[in-house]
Amino acid sequence: MHSTQGLLTVAMAAAFFCTLAGCGGGGSTSTPPPVTPPPVTPPPVTPTNPGVSFSGKAMAGTAQPIVGAVVQLYAAGTTGNGSASTALLTSTLDTDATGSFTVPAGYACPAAASQLYVVIRGGQVGASPDNSAIALASALGACNQIVSGTKFVVNEVTTAATAWGLAQFLSAGGNVGATATNTQGLANAFATVTNLVNPMVGTSPGAAFPVTGVSPAAKINTLANVLNSCTAAASACGQLFSATTPSGGSAPANTLDAALNVVRNPGSSIAVIYAQQASGAPFTPALTVAPSDWTLFINYAGGGISVPSGVGVDSTGNVWVASYAGVASKYSNTGNPVFANGITGNGLMSVYSLAIDAQDNVWLPNQQSTGGFGSVTVLNSSGQPISGATGYSSGGIYFPEAIAIDTNGTAWIVNNGNSSLTLLSSSGQPLSGAKGYTSSQLEFPVTVAIDGNHNGWVTNYSDVDTVTKVSADGTQFTSYACCNMPDGIAIDQRGDVWIANYAGDSISQLASDGTVISSGYSDMKASINHPQGMAIDGSGHVWVTNYRGPSITELAGSAASSPGQILSPAAGYARDAKLLEAYAIRVDASGNLWITNQGSSLLTEVVGLATPVKTPLIGLPQTP
Repeated sequence: MHSTQGLLTVAMAAAFFCTLAGCGGGGSTSTPPPVTPPPVTPPPVTPTNPGVSFSGKAMAGTAQPIVGAVVQLYAAGTTGNGSASTALLTSTLDTDATGSFTVPAGYACPAAASQLYVVIRGGQVGASPDNSAIALASALGACNQIVSGTKFVVNEVTTAATAWGLAQFLSAGGNVGATATNTQGLANAFATVTNLVNPMVGTSPGAAFPVTGVSPAAKINTLANVLNSCTAAASACGQLFSATTPSGGSAPANTLDAALNVVRNPGSSIAVIYAQQASGAPFTPALTVAPSDWTLFINYAGGGISVPSGVGVDSTGNVWVASYAGVASKYSNTGNPVFANGITGNGLMSVYSLAIDAQDNVWLPNQQSTGGFGSVTVLNSSGQPISGATGYSSGGIYFPEAIAIDTNGTAWIVNNGNSSLTLLSSSGQPLSGAKGYTSSQLEFPVTVAIDGNHNGWVTNYSDVDTVTKVSADGTQFTSYACCNMPDGIAIDQRGDVWIANYAGDSISQLASDGTVISSGYSDMKASINHPQGMAIDGSGHVWVTNYRGPSITELAGSAASSPGQILSPAAGYARDAKLLEAYAIRVDASGNLWITNQGSSLLTEVVGLATPVKTPLIGLPQTP
């Protein structure tokens, strides 16, 4: 028998339990609110291509820091030349009281090899108020090549070098971009910038500038001094922007766009721009008189170059030069000789031309040979011969003078000695019979270019003043009277044929069917003076070397509203470069022009002046 007290204790316990847990049976109970779990913090996301930390300093001139400038790091765009770049810093970064800044690690590069550059905008110099017209840039290089802790300088010199080196990839507003298929050309352009300026200290030239080259520091410093007039004193910016406004174009709003306008319009307002330098300009050495134009050039020697003739650019941007003295020279895209004394032997003798095939093999026709009638030497990209000890000599080769490679790999060789053509396969086997193709229509042929239908167009350097179209099988020869001692020849993207009239001081243009569009565009010998070499750039513009004039000439191409219009100044471009008997010319994938000078045995690079072209040049020029 249970006691009353025990039953009461049990009842009270049960009631207490029901209060906590809730009991059924018709009673009303209160339900506690649901428990919200604590928030889960996701793990930090590591960028696929994280960038390292580096620091920099923004300077106006050599001694004045730019304080409170906004810093942004960019990756170059990939959707076209001058396309929108990608901003990599998501938080605001300003320069401090000394002009310094530090970019933290962890920013996400679009690709490991994305080309990076930094732009600083605005800021104060000395006691001046914030100057919104300041925009200075520096090209840093590939994301995966920047070393942690590196210190960079951003100033007017780095800006001028960036504008010249990246001229074909830079657009207004500080965008840098290339096509997705021209990463090599863009990378080489960035390398050109570091050839022009040392980004660690902000001085010209770069730390690895070739000892065999002549530094363009004086012209770079001069443009930097022009920009400094605005960065150091906002009151001078309006005058600078007025001086750097292109004809029919818009005025720049900042110093980077002003620099780009100068570089893109090198023949405009030369003296007015030069005069923008303030007294006591900070960068030296500088030009003491206004230049002939604002083209930037570098003359290279070394590498065995001796009476150079042909020139070509391979797929990675290396430049090959043939010398009449029997030397093949190879230079890096920044002008460093790859072989100190060049390559000799292997049949090389009296070379006037060269061509590079799709495998980057270099073909050089030897007008003479020991005990023979000439040969063709073929070197691989490492400079090793693949044509035997004396070169290819079968197929009717007879004092060969020029060569071109077709898209199918066929090499067309012009035999000046007996006015014939020899076609060789990529392995050197004759494709044109034992004696080559012959015709009475060929008279002392000197150059050849291949059209989109595999026809060869040959210039006849004689009194007949014709060019001859030859079918690939050698059954059809068609000549067109068009010219005056025709020499250099090039075919553009539309198939139009352009010919340098050496004796006529003019340039002829033929349609793809041979119709003579013009028997000679001329500027009354102001710049076109015994034209020799020819090249077509990615925009279809025509570039000409003047063998008896110290300049190059640019003409509007076949797609222009006025084909043949001379676009260069009256005296031509690059007169300050002291071109001497300029012979051949080629455009690379960065927009640089490469010119051989027979009279001075120099290789001249004109930086960023032309629209990029896919290299090597095989068949018609293509946009890379």
